[in-house]
Amino acid sequence: MASLAVFFPGTLAGASGHADASHVSTNPRSVLKACGPLNTKGVSPTPNSGNPFTSTNLICHDGHLVSYGNSSITYANPPRSFIDAGRQLFAQQCSSCHGNEANGVGPEGEATIGPNLQGVGAATVDFWVSSGRMPAADVKAVEAERRATRLTPLQALQLASFVNSLDPSVPAVPTPSLVGANQSVGAELFSLNCAACHTITGSGDALAFGTNAPSLENRTVTARQIVEAVRTGPANMPRFSGNLTDTQVRDIVSYVTGRIQHPVNPGGFSLGGVGPVAEGVVALLIGVGGLALICFRIGDRSHE
Repeated sequence: MASLAVFFPGTLAGASGHADASHVSTNPRSVLKACGPLNTKGVSPTPNSGNPFTSTNLICHDGHLVSYGNSSITYANPPRSFIDAGRQLFAQQCSSCHGNEANGVGPEGEATIGPNLQGVGAATVDFWVSSGRMPAADVKAVEAERRATRLTPLQALQLASFVNSLDPSVPAVPTPSLVGANQSVGAELFSLNCAACHTITGSGDALAFGTNAPSLENRTVTARQIVEAVRTGPANMPRFSGNLTDTQVRDIVSYVTGRIQHPVNPGGFSLGGVGPVAEGVVALLIGVGGLALICFRIGDRSHE
């Protein structure tokens, strides 16, 4: 592999065997030569937070970024052999809204209805296509809703490969490793960073101007798509970069795909998972109401 790529591991490892995020070193000249031009706009330089040049592992080949990341999340670009197929798919499915070169410019130089896609990174394209939001069902809709995908996972990666070839950028397509993830930490991070829009139970909620934060209880929402959403910030969602490390994102993903999508209710009925308000209402109606009926019955019998 060394003859095909440049591999830059972290220089120090902690007691856990993982590279210390605060001690990641690379040779800038070697990196730039091996990886070629790369758009990292909007990506934090914080170590192991989605930036290839500050990640524990970085692999480049022949002037192109191949993969980067660490033991929590590996980011990889689709193979360049997918570019030609992706170009054909783009012409058929996407060019009418985004322009032939995915730059938001039509054949007559006019602005297209869809935005410029150059520089968004392969993960952005994969997220929108794999979640069925694109190709758009209604180009005039305020927000593209999640729906059944029109394209296969392979076709999504082919499109991502073509778009990314026009302006090589990050983030690449992520693959989280949930082994060793801490769901308790994930729950805390979710409540701090996600619950305000998606609600504490992950059921989603309405936002302003006819938009909404989608439900994460939907089991078709994959671990990869959650990482892609966190790292790219689709639609109204903010883009989380340096404020969440890859390990923290992995913990959130583990919590969402575990506790939220596969809830365990040791107390019995989940009551819709909407929290203590529902529990209080049920206790009031059934508990207090039942006691009142019993009292009335006892009172009636005392007069017999």
